[in-house]
Amino acid sequence: MRRAAAAMMAVALGGCIPRVDGGDARYATAAPPPVTEQPRDLPGADEGADEQVADSESPDRPVGRVDLATSAPARPAWEARPVAADAREVADGSVVVAPGDTLRRIADRAGVGLEAIARANDLQPPFTIRAGQRLAVPGGRYHLVRSGESGIAIARAYGVEWSRIVSANQLAEPYVLRAGQRIAIPGPAAAAASRAAERAAAFRLDVDDILTGGEPALAANQAPARPTKRPTRTLPPSAAVAPPVRLAGGGFVWPVDGQVVKRFGRGASGERNDGIKIAVPVSTPVVATADGVVAYAGDGIAALGGLVIIKHGGGWTSVYGHASKLLVSRGQSVKRGQTIALSGDTGFADRPEVHFELRRGRTPVDPQGQLSRS
Repeated sequence: MRRAAAAMMAVALGGCIPRVDGGDARYATAAPPPVTEQPRDLPGADEGADEQVADSESPDRPVGRVDLATSAPARPAWEARPVAADAREVADGSVVVAPGDTLRRIADRAGVGLEAIARANDLQPPFTIRAGQRLAVPGGRYHLVRSGESGIAIARAYGVEWSRIVSANQLAEPYVLRAGQRIAIPGPAAAAASRAAERAAAFRLDVDDILTGGEPALAANQAPARPTKRPTRTLPPSAAVAPPVRLAGGGFVWPVDGQVVKRFGRGASGERNDGIKIAVPVSTPVVATADGVVAYAGDGIAALGGLVIIKHGGGWTSVYGHASKLLVSRGQSVKRGQTIALSGDTGFADRPEVHFELRRGRTPVDPQGQLSRS
C-alpha cells in the first residue's frame, strides 16, 4: 500500500519516487569539496516541521526535520502577498483604432491583456497599429496583476493550476510578471472566491510552479534585486531575484558522493522521476552543481522535504531535495562546489538520500549525462 501511495503521489508532485533496492557501483562519484560553512543550531529551526507532517497526508511515513539557514526565514511571495480574485469579465468583441491609440491604451480600456489582443490579431512586437484598423478583442477573465503578486498566489486565488495559466497566456522565460499586466484566467467564470479558495487548498506545489510562478511581480520600471552573498541577508519576498544571464564554465559537478539508487525517467510501475536519487549518510554536505543564484530554499513541497533550487543561467536550473539542513537562502549567489545543504531523509525519502534534478527551461534533463567528476 505504501509503495502504491508513493507512486500515486509521484504523478501528482513530479518528484516523489518509491524505494527500489539495489544500485549500480558504476555511478559512485568523487568526494565533494569540504564543507566551507559549518552548520549552526538556530532558533526557530523547528518551525514548519509539524506543518510538513500534516501536508504529507502520510502519517505512517515520518517526515524528518528541516533546519533552515536563518532564524527568521522570509515567507515565500505566494504566502506573503495574497491575491484577491477580482478578475474582470470581458465579452468577445472588436475595436476600431482611433488616432493616437496604442495597443496598450486599447488593452487598458478593454480590460484585456495586451498580449492577448496581439495574439488574436497576429501582431508582432513592437505591435504597430494604424488609425481605422479594426482589432478583435478576445473575451475571458482577466486578472490585473499588482506589485508583489506571484503567479502561484494568483492561481490559488482562482483555484486554477498555475501551469494552465502559463499555457493560456503563453508565458515564457524568465516568467516574471509586471504590475499592470493583465493575464487570462482559464476555466469557468462562475466560481466564487470562497469556492476557489477551497479548491486551491487542495493544490500542491511542484518544482515547475516555483520556477515559473514563484517570483513577485515587478512594479513599473523596477529591476530585479541583485543577489546577496550571505544566507543571513535574506531578500524580502517582495523582491524579484535576478537569475544569471549565462551558465558559468566548468560544467556541472556531482552534488554528493554516493550511490545512484533511482535513475532518471519512468520506473517499472510507470512512476516518473524527474531526477536521480543518490543514497548518502545523513548530514552529508550537498554542494552546488554550478555557479548560480538560489531561487528557493524551504520545505514547501512535501514530497521533497528540505529543498534548494538554483538558477544557473542559460535556462539551466538544479534541484536538491530531502535535505535536513539548508545553508543558503533565496536570492543568495553560490559557487560551484559550495556547500548549500546537509542531506537527510525529509519529505517522502525512503532512506537517507538526495533527490537531484537538472532542468533546461521547464524540461527535466537526465543529470547523469551532464555531470562531471571534477
